[in-house]
Amino acid sequence: MTSPAQHDAPLTPSSLQKVHFVSLGCPKNRIDTETMLAGLEGDYQITSEAEDADVVVVNTCAFVDSAKEESVNTILDMADLKETAQLKKLIVSGCLSQRYAKELSVEMPEIDHLVGTSDLGAVKEILDESRRVEGLAREANSSAPAPLPQRVYVSDPDRAGFDWEQPRVNTMAGHSAYLKIAEGCSNACAFCIIPKLRGPQRSRSIESVVVEAEQLAAQGVVELNLIAQDLTAYGYDLRPRSNLTQLLEALEAVEGVRWIRLFYAYPRNFPQGLIDHMASSKKVVPYLDMPLQHISDNVLALMKRGTRGETIRKRVGELRTALPNLALRTTFIVGYPGETEEDHKQLLEFVREAKFDRLGAFIFSREEGTPSYDLPNQVPEEVKERRYNELMFVQREVSRELNEAMIGREVEVMVERVSEESDLVVVGRVAQQAPDIDGVTYLGLHDELKAGQLVRGVITQVTDYDLAVELLDLD
Repeated sequence: MTSPAQHDAPLTPSSLQKVHFVSLGCPKNRIDTETMLAGLEGDYQITSEAEDADVVVVNTCAFVDSAKEESVNTILDMADLKETAQLKKLIVSGCLSQRYAKELSVEMPEIDHLVGTSDLGAVKEILDESRRVEGLAREANSSAPAPLPQRVYVSDPDRAGFDWEQPRVNTMAGHSAYLKIAEGCSNACAFCIIPKLRGPQRSRSIESVVVEAEQLAAQGVVELNLIAQDLTAYGYDLRPRSNLTQLLEALEAVEGVRWIRLFYAYPRNFPQGLIDHMASSKKVVPYLDMPLQHISDNVLALMKRGTRGETIRKRVGELRTALPNLALRTTFIVGYPGETEEDHKQLLEFVREAKFDRLGAFIFSREEGTPSYDLPNQVPEEVKERRYNELMFVQREVSRELNEAMIGREVEVMVERVSEESDLVVVGRVAQQAPDIDGVTYLGLHDELKAGQLVRGVITQVTDYDLAVELLDLD
């Protein structure tokens, strides 16, 4: 990234004082937003309302067509505020900028600046430079247009270094936080654009992760949600090598942390001892997000997943045996090029057999720049839609069965907040419910309850997504 020209003029009051952030996409993107936000604290006012902002930063996602469409629509919605509100500058960051910087700079003149996935500090550089330019113009008492900061800040995401020491602001409930343990991905899945947008896997050291965990715990965080593009590959790229099991052992020693949750575990690369450690740990909760994408060997080979259906079945069996209360979340892709009706039937049968607690599905979309874009035997759109609906129908049956089986079970609940629907109800989560993703658990109102507190209760009612719990003695 080329930095804007620096002037000797100090920062002065600016017309670009209020900044609003819109974060789209996955939790990894959210952490990037939190990092950019932290970089502005103290120098700029962060506002929760876009209509009040002088500057809007849209941190975009470009993983699949629907995500790109949402990003573009959000950009256009924000751009309208230049006419209807006080917006003066629109900055677009993240994966869409990284992937389409040239196209966006031509086709969307509404965008003032484009910032890539590895250029998080550029937002502050842009605003600081704008302030310097305004200050110089006032000093010169000139009405001539001043030179603006450069428009595109998009560097190579493959760079080896990644600054893990950048501060960030936790935008989740104060007792819970995401914690990114690696950036990028070194897998070569044929459908995925992420390695081109984020670069190869770069794990941070155990010491670095622990330092951030301690900082979060000092702020009152009791739940750490570990994320990476490929969590179970953590540490393979470090020298000397490390692994996720060793990292968990170190994090469990952090005082104040009560729950540790694992997201995005690639099924092939489980490090030795991980499952046994999860089973014996008092802090690693029985929850795992393990995107599988398919079960058919034919489709897995076309996807270049580097694994077979037999390996996946074995991994799921190991997890279910060692962790009987495990909430297993996964995602699948339907309508992948070359997927036959027989492949689809295998997937439906596997979902009935594996009984995933949470399941999401994507309808395959052709992503330029990926090997799957030009594969033969593309599946017609109406067939993709049918297969998606059939898969989700099967999963609804599974979810209902699993939820009903939970009635009467004693569980630990993390208290979250008073319900928005009724001030007589407190909302919490059991270990099997991830924040902002899964359902919630409803508790009766008790004066003793505080956010982040862990209490025990018995499940008395269930819906498709949520639970109701009667608390046991709080003493």
